[in-house]
Amino acid sequence: MPQNILNVGEEKMNKTIQAYKNELSLVRTGRANPSVLNGVQVTYYGVLSPLNQIASISVPEAQSLVIKPYDKSILKDIEKAIQLADLNLVPINDGNVIRINFPALTEQRRKELVKEVKNKAEGSKVSIRNIRREMVDQMKKLEKDGEISEDQLKRENEKIQKLTDKFIENVDQVTKEKETMIMEI
Repeated sequence: MPQNILNVGEEKMNKTIQAYKNELSLVRTGRANPSVLNGVQVTYYGVLSPLNQIASISVPEAQSLVIKPYDKSILKDIEKAIQLADLNLVPINDGNVIRINFPALTEQRRKELVKEVKNKAEGSKVSIRNIRREMVDQMKKLEKDGEISEDQLKRENEKIQKLTDKFIENVDQVTKEKETMIMEI
C-alpha cells in the first residue's frame, strides 16, 4: 500500500514537471521558436484548428519564423488569428507565406522574463510540495488505521522527502537552463 502512494505521488510530480516545461516553452527567449504559436487557433472552414495542423512552421533564421499554409486561401485568417492571440508578434503576409520577425530582447526585457520564469518555477515547487503533503497525510492515515508501524511511517516519509527533493532539484535545473537561454545574446 505505501508503494502505491509513492508511485501515484511520483506520477503526479512528473506531470507537474511536464506542465512546467510546457509553460516555459511559451516564454520567448529572443530566438524564434515555433512553440510560441502552439496556442494559436485558426478558423478553417468554420472549425477552429490549431495553426500547426493547417500550416508548416519553419525557422529559417534565428530571429524569424515562416508559416506556410497548406491552403493559401487562409493566409488572411492565419494573420488575423496570430494578431488576436495577443503574443506581441507582428505577422507579415507576402501573399505566399507569413513571416514573423522576433526583435532582439532588451536587457530589461530579459530580466523581466527571468523573473517570470522564477515565478513559474516557484508555482511548480508549491505544487510538488502539496503533492508531498498529500502523500504524508495518506501515510499517516495508514499508520493510524494500523496498516503500517510508526517506524515504517518514518521510513516512508523519508522516501517521500527524497522524492520531493529530487523533483524540486529538477525544477531548479529546468529553470536554470531556461534562464541561460533567455540571457544569451
